[in-house]
Amino acid sequence: MSFIDEYTEFIFLEDEPQKADILFLPGSDEGALALRAAELWKAGYAPVILPSGKYAKHAGRFSGDPAYETEWAYFRQILREQGVPKECIWREEQATFTYENALRSREVTDAAGLSVKKALLCCQAYHARRARLYYQVCFPEAEILVCPVTTKGVSRENWYRSARGIDLVLTEVEHCGSQFRQIMREAAGL
Repeated sequence: MSFIDEYTEFIFLEDEPQKADILFLPGSDEGALALRAAELWKAGYAPVILPSGKYAKHAGRFSGDPAYETEWAYFRQILREQGVPKECIWREEQATFTYENALRSREVTDAAGLSVKKALLCCQAYHARRARLYYQVCFPEAEILVCPVTTKGVSRENWYRSARGIDLVLTEVEHCGSQFRQIMREAAGL
């Protein structure tokens, strides 16, 4: 196995969808994520979808379609256009980064009294490892199954062939180390 294969296997996760309690949709301006979530919902994999997100912290505003102020509102509109009833779309629109998406999603499910044993996570393909790790931290009792979407033209098959793909994937590798340091110290009681 080459070093490229090692990075690919670490970052690009994909599970077969299974019946789950909920479908998580972490914030993004990539509408393809909501399309995939709607497809999974229509196929009966989860009764509810929880889009999460205000906007990216570093941008300070929603960087997608200017008609929407939050990632949640953008995703909700796409989900509704795809036929998902409003009562099946839960709300979280305060999170500004992935860990907050997971933390705030936990607050929403707890407030609703939903005990999550299995969840689907619909995220960008190159973001799959870090997204799942954060949701596992916040839902330690749940099995988190990743249902990724290729975005920005970056997939497990081609990421190492472009500067953009290399930068996106290796930044994820860096974040998997740097952003989990404090979480792991707290878990170890340090």
